[in-house]
Amino acid sequence: MAEAKTKSKAKAAKAVSAAAATEKTRGNRKTQDGVVVSNKMEKTVVVAVVRQVRHATYGKFIRKTKKFYAHDEARECGVGDKVRIVETRPLSKLKCWKVESILTKAV
Repeated sequence: MAEAKTKSKAKAAKAVSAAAATEKTRGNRKTQDGVVVSNKMEKTVVVAVVRQVRHATYGKFIRKTKKFYAHDEARECGVGDKVRIVETRPLSKLKCWKVESILTKAV
């Protein structure tokens, strides 16, 4: 009986450590802040993320814009809203981001 109890405790400990390991492997997901430029699709918004890059030779700062397709399950984002998107598994050919939160609503 004592051996059975120790084996079950060992299995339980392994299950707990496996769950903790999956949480650790997920790690920190990339996040971006941007502005919604389109919400015409079903549960998908297009988010434009602007970043400033220093030119290699001249040193001038250049604004670069990249558009990301993000999943909006609740369909609550409108054009002009500032949102935070988080990286996720691929949901379609172009969509691998998800709307985490709406930072500010457009007027």
